[in-house]
Amino acid sequence: MEADTPPCTVFLTGATGYVGGRLAPRLIETGRRVRCLTRSPEKLAARPWSRDPLVEVHQADLSDLQAMTQAMHGCSAAYYLVHSMEVAGSGYAQRDRELATIFAKAAAQAGVERIIYLGGLGEMGDDLSEHLRSRREVENFLKAGDVPVTVLRAAMIIGSGSASFEILRYLTERLPIMITPRWVKTESQPIGIRAVLRYLVQCLDTPRTVGQTIDIGGRDVVTYEQLIQMMARALGLSRRIILPVPLLTPRLSSLWIHLVTPLSFRVARPLAEGLRNRVVCRDDQAQQLMPGPLLGAEEAIHLAVGRIADRQVETAWSDAGQIPGDPDWAGGRVIVDRRRIEIHAPPERVFGAVCQVGGGHGYYAADSLWRIRGAMDRMVGGPGLRRSRRHPQNLAYGDALDFWRVTGIQRDRYLGLRAEMKLPGVAMLEFEISQHGSAAERTAGSNGNAEHPAKHPPQIDRCTLTQTARFRPLGLPGLLYWYAVLPLHGIVFRGMLEGIKRAAEAQSNLMRGEDSSIDVGKK
Repeated sequence: MEADTPPCTVFLTGATGYVGGRLAPRLIETGRRVRCLTRSPEKLAARPWSRDPLVEVHQADLSDLQAMTQAMHGCSAAYYLVHSMEVAGSGYAQRDRELATIFAKAAAQAGVERIIYLGGLGEMGDDLSEHLRSRREVENFLKAGDVPVTVLRAAMIIGSGSASFEILRYLTERLPIMITPRWVKTESQPIGIRAVLRYLVQCLDTPRTVGQTIDIGGRDVVTYEQLIQMMARALGLSRRIILPVPLLTPRLSSLWIHLVTPLSFRVARPLAEGLRNRVVCRDDQAQQLMPGPLLGAEEAIHLAVGRIADRQVETAWSDAGQIPGDPDWAGGRVIVDRRRIEIHAPPERVFGAVCQVGGGHGYYAADSLWRIRGAMDRMVGGPGLRRSRRHPQNLAYGDALDFWRVTGIQRDRYLGLRAEMKLPGVAMLEFEISQHGSAAERTAGSNGNAEHPAKHPPQIDRCTLTQTARFRPLGLPGLLYWYAVLPLHGIVFRGMLEGIKRAAEAQSNLMRGEDSSIDVGKK
């Protein structure tokens, strides 16, 4: 009997991003081994699929040629699903060219058989936006290497959590009347995220796609104005009034997108500039080589809206990005505001209440002050409170939470948040839970001298919640900022602690009541 053929290994960049985070589990379903490259293994560990036996995690930086070559060794194919737009700001195009060159060299030195790249639709010309031009340059730099490249070019990706979809959803929800640039009449061929993932997986088993550049799109060619009206119908809203004017520049459009949607100006501007270009598939080669189901634009929007309503967003655009580590705290003065409160509830109830902070739930106290702070942050280019959160209750390492980022989490013990708002310094907010119970309770439970030890096991139903705000000011502006907001800490942070205490104790009392009802029923 022949031995089973070992599964082939594919190399995946962007595994913590929007597309890569969804592609990995689908590759695993095909029986392939997936080797993920990441700067933050802890962030990847929050994904359930990362614990699959077929997953390997390699920590390295894309700019390190030697490390990349070692990480790719033994892989048959490599996915390039990274983009520097969010991280590098105005210099993202140059950064993308450098990383693509290194990636192509590393793939060749490691003996990789093919590279698969997800690029952008749009015909080259003088009016092609910098964003789409950069995507096209990445194609060329990858192809300049010795490894054959399969390029899949897509326009807007419709899916819960994608950046383009979030722009469309927020604009439609918040603006019943829109004054828009002329690009609202531009034609596009959007594609659902399901089809994008199908093509990315299917091309591995389609030899004729090797070395090919293939346009991928959905069934419909529509204008952005039509997409807005489709979104309104999916959200159950009235028809939006749209007034195109010729005066709005991409810069003004991106500022407006920044103020109305969760996207930062750095991300909004290149996306807004790209909307002026017609992005439609040149042919149906994708379906001829890789036949499969395609959705219409309205159907894809309805499915995405449904995923959001069901709280089943698998990945989001805000998942991507570097999470700063401890070296950022090296040097400088760190100012600390630490507060404690005792809570009569077990650790899991306290932790659950802590994890509900932010998003639609609010901050337990002084929500108006938080909203004002969020609005101020948006005005100066920060994310504000509109980035919301991936899930209303559960948090994972790397999650975006309004203008915070989860940088540390230990279930029932610790939650660490780092501020990504515009600040003259670096800010952290930490919650630590220390559990304790009476000595009599612990002794009785451990030595069996209690009257009914089996029925009354030892319980730790009291905790101390410690809340620590840390701030490392950058020069005099940072110090002035800290002391300007210090008087509000008593309202904001003390109110948050007391709100967490009320929520945890209420939930604990509710659970005790349910347990008592069960006991009475048994009797």
